[in-house]
Amino acid sequence: MADIRIAVIDSGVNPDHPHIDKTRIAPGIAIAGDGTLDAAPDAVMDRLGHGTAVTAAIQEKAPDALCMPVRIFHDSLRATGLALIAAIDWAAENGAHIVNLSLGSTNMGHAAAFGAAVDRAAMAGSIVVAPRAVDDAPCLPGALAGVIGVDVDWDCPRDSFRMREDAADGAEAALSASGYPRPIPGVPLQRNLYGTSFATAQISGFAARAMAVHGARDAAELRRALAAILPA
Repeated sequence: MADIRIAVIDSGVNPDHPHIDKTRIAPGIAIAGDGTLDAAPDAVMDRLGHGTAVTAAIQEKAPDALCMPVRIFHDSLRATGLALIAAIDWAAENGAHIVNLSLGSTNMGHAAAFGAAVDRAAMAGSIVVAPRAVDDAPCLPGALAGVIGVDVDWDCPRDSFRMREDAADGAEAALSASGYPRPIPGVPLQRNLYGTSFATAQISGFAARAMAVHGARDAAELRRALAAILPA
């Protein structure tokens, strides 16, 4: 698994957080709302905490993977479509096998632009993992073909995941995982960060584990690799 690279598009990472293995954090990039890139060493420092928690969730499941922080959230958990697309492109161009997006947009007007970015990533060998829906509304790019779409499953144990194979509409099977991150001693689950962001991160970690064992060149192959490691 040491060669699996996961781009974490989020608010950056705090490498000194106790849940982060800084030896498995690669140089990253910060992307402004207008698409401007900043590769300064401190540009990916997390000021919001979300990206650090997401990275920790990935590292918990795939401790040998190499995480590449891509910071698009700066002052709040909001980003432009331009920044998000630039982030996907940067991740693909810099060798990410998996692109974790614990975020998305319900604006279907962006479908064509996101679809093109997903296609470019696929051509480069990068597979996007993202939330499939938010409050039952389709979410981009997670609802698109060629993306590993993720649902939250509050009843799923944190050390496992589930696959839904019986989509009546013929859609690609979505994966689901717990929406709770690694517990913090003395802090109730509902007082910590939680939600679809962490279900997505955990699927990215499981995906890295599956890819390390079975390989995968696209989303369909990655689904099969995940099915192969699915706990009984």
